[in-house]
Amino acid sequence: MKNGLVIVGCGGHGRELLMIARAAGQPVRGFVDDGPSQRNLDRIAALGVPFLGPSARLSDERPSIGYVIGIGDPRIRARIDDELRLHGLPAATLVHPAATIGPDAVLGEGFVAFPGARVTTNVTIGRHVHLNQNSTVGHDTVIADFVQVNPLAAISGDCHIGSGVLIGTTACVLQGLRIGADATVGAGACVTRDVEAKTTVKGVPAR
Repeated sequence: MKNGLVIVGCGGHGRELLMIARAAGQPVRGFVDDGPSQRNLDRIAALGVPFLGPSARLSDERPSIGYVIGIGDPRIRARIDDELRLHGLPAATLVHPAATIGPDAVLGEGFVAFPGARVTTNVTIGRHVHLNQNSTVGHDTVIADFVQVNPLAAISGDCHIGSGVLIGTTACVLQGLRIGADATVGAGACVTRDVEAKTTVKGVPAR
């Protein structure tokens, strides 16, 4: 974004997005947050980035800036995006220089790739998907909007991940499987069969 971007949420996830933006050479105008703790306000001040106020502040910036949502919970991220789109602001895409994105990957607005994230070939990724550190997405996979892939998780080839899914740290999804919308895959789980929407699975194999 030519005039910089605003990060929504000044908690840990939002501050990690600041790290990515700086590594990618993307200027950050500041943070907005509707209920920041004093501890987090102190932390962003120590990073040299101003707190701009509540998210409604973004309506004053239209259309000069973009935004990224520094919230890990997919459902909260979706709700915030619904609100911010009313302001007519574009969502920014952030890719850390240490991430690898296949040249034919299709990336939705608000996509964030953390350092070490890997996306291979013929992958389609929706709006506001976050691929955390050292997570991987295999060939021909489709990831719908607002998915959260936590560190070291692996999605194999030809998978379909529904909107709002959370895939926990070090979890894996085997090839050709479907994860329904708003499902949760627990940390360390190995998914060996399709997962129904709004279902939580955990363990090896995941149940």
